[in-house]
Amino acid sequence: MKKQIVLLPGDGIGREIMESAKAVLEAIAKKYNHEFTFEKHAIGGDAIDQHGISLPEETVQACQNADAILLGAVGGPKWDTVSPNIRPEKGLLGIRKALGLFANLRPILGFKALLHASPLKQEIIEGSDILIIRELTGGLYFGEPRERRDNGNSAVDTLLYTREEIERIVEKGFESARIRNKHLTSVDKANVLESSRLWREIVEEKAKEYPDVQVEHLLVDAAAMKLITSPSQFDVIVTENLFGDILSDEASVLTGSLGMLPSASVRTDGVGLYEPVHGSAPDIAGKGIANPLGIILSAALMLRHSFGLDEEAKEIESAVNACLEEGYHTADLAIKNGHQVGTIEMTNAVLEYLK
Repeated sequence: MKKQIVLLPGDGIGREIMESAKAVLEAIAKKYNHEFTFEKHAIGGDAIDQHGISLPEETVQACQNADAILLGAVGGPKWDTVSPNIRPEKGLLGIRKALGLFANLRPILGFKALLHASPLKQEIIEGSDILIIRELTGGLYFGEPRERRDNGNSAVDTLLYTREEIERIVEKGFESARIRNKHLTSVDKANVLESSRLWREIVEEKAKEYPDVQVEHLLVDAAAMKLITSPSQFDVIVTENLFGDILSDEASVLTGSLGMLPSASVRTDGVGLYEPVHGSAPDIAGKGIANPLGIILSAALMLRHSFGLDEEAKEIESAVNACLEEGYHTADLAIKNGHQVGTIEMTNAVLEYLK
């Protein structure tokens, strides 16, 4: 198989962990006789420094021609004072919009070796396996008008959704639930928001096309509470952009480490952008101690969802799990009686298991 992959290292620890993911993908390509070619391009603060904007046109064009995109991280205090129109995060939002990546998939699955680090009691978190599907290209983050008024003393943001935008993300939720445990939780705020009432109506309409999937509606505040008190009750959660942003970050810490979790932003033809959920961690950038496992697991998601290489994806995931079971960990993981290592050493451990 021949595939073109665009690498967007971005900011902070992005450069370091990107090298780890590239090494793992090269090892898999060699082992399974695939041919992966790589192109690096700028995004976020790195692009601001080089080009004066957070998403250069050459980056957009390269991503549009790629089979998949792997992203490190964007942002950092260095760019806190730049114009809001070119902030590093604008680059991430812009590439999602430019590529039509309307669905964010975030699996929340704990590794046994890390359950002791969860803020929840082990008996509460054990057995939890959640897929959160967040709508990415509509809602409050993109609605117009968005502006300051009254000489800056008031502000307006617009929460806008069309029927088409809601239908395609809800369908993604039903399809995902159908191949998992056939339970879909739709999260909204239908007691207050008109957009949520439309959302709930569409979920009910689509439910008739998926009679084998059990559907549950939850208000977002109730969903936030139940993620903490009873996470194992969830299978697939589907929700709009803002709610999904908050809930997926809440759920990401349940398993013990934000540094372990991958995510995928995809569209219907399989093209996707893959990134770890942690931030750019500028305080540890360049120190060689960043955890590369989140982006390595994101590369596994890429193999599975964009390239259909499930066996190769499972091999990476098994290698990561084996390293953790052997006690290898970076500073953020704190495995009891383990072997603390840096970024390169952790990557090499994964590569050894892949052999």
